Amino acid sequence: MRQKPTMPVRARRKRPRAVLCVLSAVCFLFILSLPAAAQTRPLRTSEAEILPPGTMRAEIGFDFLQDVDFPLSGLSGDLTSVGVITLRMGVGKIVEVQLEGAVQNFLDIKKRGTPLVPLQLAGPNSAHDAGDFSVSTKVRILAETQHRPSFALRFGFKMPNSKQNNGMGTNSTDVFATFILQKHFGKWNVFGDLGLAILQATNTQFKQNDVLLYGGAFTYPLHRRVNVVGEVAGRKSTRKISTELIGTESQSQARFGFQIFAGGFQWDLAGIAGISKNDPRSGFTFGVSKDIRLFDYGKLP
Repeated sequence: MRQKPTMPVRARRKRPRAVLCVLSAVCFLFILSLPAAAQTRPLRTSEAEILPPGTMRAEIGFDFLQDVDFPLSGLSGDLTSVGVITLRMGVGKIVEVQLEGAVQNFLDIKKRGTPLVPLQLAGPNSAHDAGDFSVSTKVRILAETQHRPSFALRFGFKMPNSKQNNGMGTNSTDVFATFILQKHFGKWNVFGDLGLAILQATNTQFKQNDVLLYGGAFTYPLHRRVNVVGEVAGRKSTRKISTELIGTESQSQARFGFQIFAGGFQWDLAGIAGISKNDPRSGFTFGVSKDIRLFDYGKLP
């Protein structure tokens, strides 16, 4: 009777190692799938909560907006923002610093009006440029208790990274400050901003427009891995827009979407609807966020 061939000793020894590798990979994926801490993308309204000291939150996304108007250049079209980045860093128990902006904006030009500035576009029907970046600091003044909301102050400035001759920017340096309130009502997380920004008027010298900043937002957990989120946020001009103040108009957007916690990351998707005259008719945003522990604040000298 013919005997069945036996497995070589070397092959038999590899089996436990292969099984161990598979189990390790499964455990690793399981650890990564644990829910991450609550994060604010895809919303633009700031929370009063501060990141733990030594923790950096990296957020990157993609935006697509339809029928966006740029009164300074007279251009209108569909705007695509690639590499919409936000970096937040907890540097103390009550202090957080932030950097945010877009790596590159692309405009598919649909209409042309009368430009108020000279233009140097990439093509007859397209334009592209880096987005404006802003640097800010957030300070939590009061922590949330059962009977009162948390309270924070955020202030900073926007840099003139986008050039006005590329059709989408104002090439201005603007400063802003907002007060933030946040309160939890059961599962509801509600927060809002109110403040002031001083915008340079690019179309004329020695002019500025003081605009009111506002935002109201909420998050609600539908599942331990899924949050529904929404907001209305923007700015309101305190002055009638004349030719001198073109580029400092009122702007406002409504956003509604979801945060999904999977693989150790937060994935987000939201629809966008413009509210003010020059805002996009519609659009969407999606992105991903991750908390990274850089150092242990308690062990620093």
